[in-house]
Amino acid sequence: MTDKHVHPHEALVGMLALLHGASSSEVRLLQITEVDHLAHNIRLGKRPHPVPLDPASWTVLQRCLDPRDGWPTENPHVMVTKGTKAGRSPASTAYLSHVLDGCGFPPRMIRSTSLLDLVNTMDPKLVAAAFGMDPQATLIYLSDRVDETRLSQWETNRT
Repeated sequence: MTDKHVHPHEALVGMLALLHGASSSEVRLLQITEVDHLAHNIRLGKRPHPVPLDPASWTVLQRCLDPRDGWPTENPHVMVTKGTKAGRSPASTAYLSHVLDGCGFPPRMIRSTSLLDLVNTMDPKLVAAAFGMDPQATLIYLSDRVDETRLSQWETNRT
């Protein structure tokens, strides 16, 4: 994702989905005013707290912001395309749905993988709170999975 041959938008969507569980919509609507350059964090969607970025994610974000210096644009969004640089609208939903075609995995699948892991290793309510989700929304990631260690702990505590 930090390879210079990978388009900055592809790298940003992939990194934020995988490491931070960001939805395409959260990345698409991310504005430059929601980037804290001193704290190295960003505000994503309805999340209650800023999301701290690791060095790789920060580098990828900077790769999206750097070209803005050479473009005469007033678009407030982090992801600016040829079609949006003259206006103020975010990149299209269609653009985001295809930005990861090169890696072969849609953004939704990458995000789901991240959330699946978090929900199954942590308290789903905490995950929902951290991601600004409805607690019921995390239940889909628990379907068809039984954690044998938790089950045995529950059985031990029950007796």
